[in-house]
Amino acid sequence: PDRRPMRAIIVGAGDVGYDVARLLAQRSLDVAVLDTDAARIDYVRDTLDVLAIQGSGTSAATLMEAGLHDAVLVVAVTDIDEVNIIACMMAERAGSRGGSESPVTIARVRSDEFTGAKSVLTLRDLGIDHLIHPEESTSHEIVSLLRRAAATDVIDFCGGQLQLVGLKMDARTAAVGQTLESITEGNTHLAFRIMGIVRGVRTILPRGDERLQINDQVFVIVQTGQVPQVVHALGQSGRRLDNVMILGGSKVGERVARELCGGGRKQRMRVKLVEPDGARARELAEQIEGVLVIHGDPSDIDLLAIEGLQEMDAVAAVTDDEESNLVSCLMAKHLGVRKTVALLSKSAYVPISQAIGLDAAVSQKLAVSREVLRFLRGKHVRSVATVQGLDAEILEVEASGGSPVTRKTLDALRVPRGLLVAAVVAPDGAVEVATGQTQIQPADRVIVFVTPDRIGDVDKLFGRR
Repeated sequence: PDRRPMRAIIVGAGDVGYDVARLLAQRSLDVAVLDTDAARIDYVRDTLDVLAIQGSGTSAATLMEAGLHDAVLVVAVTDIDEVNIIACMMAERAGSRGGSESPVTIARVRSDEFTGAKSVLTLRDLGIDHLIHPEESTSHEIVSLLRRAAATDVIDFCGGQLQLVGLKMDARTAAVGQTLESITEGNTHLAFRIMGIVRGVRTILPRGDERLQINDQVFVIVQTGQVPQVVHALGQSGRRLDNVMILGGSKVGERVARELCGGGRKQRMRVKLVEPDGARARELAEQIEGVLVIHGDPSDIDLLAIEGLQEMDAVAAVTDDEESNLVSCLMAKHLGVRKTVALLSKSAYVPISQAIGLDAAVSQKLAVSREVLRFLRGKHVRSVATVQGLDAEILEVEASGGSPVTRKTLDALRVPRGLLVAAVVAPDGAVEVATGQTQIQPADRVIVFVTPDRIGDVDKLFGRR
C-alpha cells in the first residue's frame, strides 16, 4: 500500500513558522511552507527539506498547490491575525469540498477580540480547531516564574491542578547528595515526585536510588498548592519576590504587569515598568492601576540604577530586542537582583541563558510548537510540554476504556524504562502522585514523562485495543 508521509502546510515563514516547519520535517512529515515574502521563502528553501511556495495562505489556488487535499494539518502563523484566521477557514472549506476529511487547523492570534471571554465569534463560528495566543501563554509563564521565586521553569497541567517546577541544585541546596527515595520518605505529607534531571548534557528519568548532585536541574511534579512546601523540602529558598521591574511595555509586558498587580490576589507585587515610547508609556500608566510606568530606554543601565534596579527582587526583560533582554538581565544579576527572566526567541540563545547567568528564559515559539506536538501525539494526548535542555516530552494523556494501562497497577505493568508516570487526576478532580501501587482508571488524566525513543509506547499503553 501507498504509505506516503502525512502532509502539513505552514502559512507564514517568519521565526515561528520556520521553527514549526523544522519541527515537523524532523518528524518525517511532508511539509509545505507558504509566504508572500520572496526572501523568507528562499531562506526556507535553502535550509530546510520542505516545499517552499511564494504565495498567500488566503488563496485557495496556493493552498491547492501546496497539497491541501492531502493535508492533515494546517498551521497559520503569519504576523497578521486576520490572515491566519482566513487561511485556516479557507483550508477547512476547501478541504471539505474536495471530498476528503478537512485538515486540523491551528491559527496564531494576538488580539483579544478572538480569544477573550467576551469574544463575539467562537472557534465553531470560524471553523478553526485551535487558536493559539502566544503572548497570553508567555505572560502566564513569566508570572508563574515570578510567583515561584526558586523556579527556573513552571508549567501547568490539568487545568492548573498540577505544576511541573524546575529547580537548580547548588552547593547550598540541602537535597544535594541525598537519594530521591530518602527525600520522598522524609516528606510523606507532600504530594510530589522528582521526574527528570538534567545533568550536563544528559537527561535522566531517575529511579529511587539516584542521588542529586550540584548543578543538577531537577524537574518536580507537584500539586499546585504544595509548591512552596516542596521547594522548601528540597532546600531551596522560598522567599517571596515583592519588587519587580518589567523592561518593555509590549503586550507581554502589559499582561505581566496586570497579573502581578491584579486585585484580589494574596501575592500582589510592587511593579515598575520601563517603556521607551512616550505615547505607549502614558497609555500604560492610565490603563494599569498600581504600576509605576517609567518613560525611558530599558537598556539604559544608568536610568535603571536611578529608578532602583538594585532594590528589585526580580527583573523581567520582555522587549522585542532579545539581545537587549539578555544584556539587561545579566547586568541585573551583576547588581544583585535575585531573579531574572528574559523573553527570548532565537534557538541559540535559550539553551545558553542559564549557563551565562540568567535564572529563566521564556520563548513565544513554544506555545505554537506545544500545540503542534499535541496534535502529532494522537487523540489521547490532551497537552504536550517541552523544556529546554530536557530530552523528554511531558504529556497529559487521557486513558481510554479497555487500554492496557487500566488493567493493572503500575508495578504489575512493568512500564518500560524511558517512560515514567508522574501523576493521575481522576474525572472528579482527585489528584494522586503516582506510585507503583497506582491503578489508572478509564478517563483519568495522566502526566507522563517519556524519552523520544519511547513515544510509541504511550499510545500502546493508553489507547484502546
